[in-house]
Amino acid sequence: MDTVSKASVQNIKKGPIITVMIMGAFVAILNQTLMNVALPQVMNSFHITATTAQWMTTGYMLVNGVLIPITAYLMERFTTRQLFTAAMGLFAVGTFICGIAPSFFILILGRLVQASGAGIMMPLLTNVILTIFPPEKRGSAMGVVGVAMIFAPAIGPTLSGWIVQTYSWRLLFFVILPIAIIDIIVAAIFLKNVTKVTKPKLDILGVILSTVGFGGILYGFSSAGNKGWTDPFVLNTIFTGVVALDLFVVRELKVSKPMLEFRVFKYGMFTLAAIINIIITMAMFAAMLLLPIYLQNIRGFTPLESGLLLLPGAIIMGIMNPITGYIFDKAGPKWLAVIGLIITAVTTYMFSRLTDSTTYTALIMLYSCRMFGMSMLMMPIMTAGLNALPQSLNAHGTAMVNTLRQVSGSLGTAFLITVMSSQTKKHAQDLIQSLAPHTKKQMAMIAKEASIRGINDAFIVAAALSLLALILAFFLKKTRPPQEEGSRETGKRIYRNGKLAGNRG
Repeated sequence: MDTVSKASVQNIKKGPIITVMIMGAFVAILNQTLMNVALPQVMNSFHITATTAQWMTTGYMLVNGVLIPITAYLMERFTTRQLFTAAMGLFAVGTFICGIAPSFFILILGRLVQASGAGIMMPLLTNVILTIFPPEKRGSAMGVVGVAMIFAPAIGPTLSGWIVQTYSWRLLFFVILPIAIIDIIVAAIFLKNVTKVTKPKLDILGVILSTVGFGGILYGFSSAGNKGWTDPFVLNTIFTGVVALDLFVVRELKVSKPMLEFRVFKYGMFTLAAIINIIITMAMFAAMLLLPIYLQNIRGFTPLESGLLLLPGAIIMGIMNPITGYIFDKAGPKWLAVIGLIITAVTTYMFSRLTDSTTYTALIMLYSCRMFGMSMLMMPIMTAGLNALPQSLNAHGTAMVNTLRQVSGSLGTAFLITVMSSQTKKHAQDLIQSLAPHTKKQMAMIAKEASIRGINDAFIVAAALSLLALILAFFLKKTRPPQEEGSRETGKRIYRNGKLAGNRG
């Protein structure tokens, strides 16, 4: 059995392992955001509609969401090196297919192959950190990982905007491909096996129910943004997903070795952190989705200008994440989360005051402040939740956190886009009745104003979500894994009993 003992893990050089895995996670996350700005070019290249082109991101997200629940099984079935190199290999093959795709169908196929590898990256990286770092150092380690999680999607639009305006959308994939290949080679040399391999049996029925459940819910929420929440197909898809997910949960609670361990929710701090992270993830998508729409479709900024607006916030995130992790190790999650959520709630509400004359500089400053607040949230709260679990549940806790993030991201996307679309229509009708326009110019002005008001309404909803997360953050506490606490106390008792025995002798 290819495993390592706890003592061996402590002696392993952590730097090379974390560097290799962060590089993989970075390109995988970066890849998710690069294609958003490039969608118009892809539509022109293959002569497809926006609804069809959207499957480049929706399909990628669906495969991620379906695969993540299986990662706990994969991490117990294969060694760290085997799983990481296989995941990076799939990602590299998918990236190459996308770069040379002669048709949109082949492009989608390549994206799905990419996603099958990328979906394993973050859960595996998180689990490795929980394995090789003690609880008192996990915050700093997760802060460094936060650079990959936050910095990559933030610089994605800027990089993509420049490449798309200057070259071809295909170059987006050929920029990532060499990095992926180099990372595979480096991993083969430096990556050590740090997780325990137990060779569990795969629960086939659990996989089917999980796939239908998470896939149905994710697909339903993704489709709702275009079709609307009352569309029969959307409702039936979500209903099917919910039923399958209920059956999946019941089965996982009954089997002796579940694929995804729902008993992690019996640990109160993990459950609280998971709920807060779900709300934050939904709120976070407000600026990431709504700002590019506002900048490009309403204000007429170029894709590059739109991407550059996000860059200062990305730099702040990159700088703050390791600092936040260090503070977390010293002070715990509560006040980091409270201060971060106050900043996030205030700045998100300020985004609900957008007009057709809001300056570019004001938007940069506001977005950068929002990212400063966000830098105190995601990784510390997630680490606080995972620290509440015993070591034996690390893989399952990691898989659960990433699954919930994917689902909440999809839900947040659909929900906020639906709010924006429905409110835009409502405001347009109100303006038409009040102004009674007669010219095309007046109609264009009404459409523009209605769109801005719809976006503002969506930001108000996101601000309300941030406020809800703020209230819950006051209940966060610094925790240690129960298993480690038990071991430590047992050790103390043995030591004391040993001294007593010696005294009696």
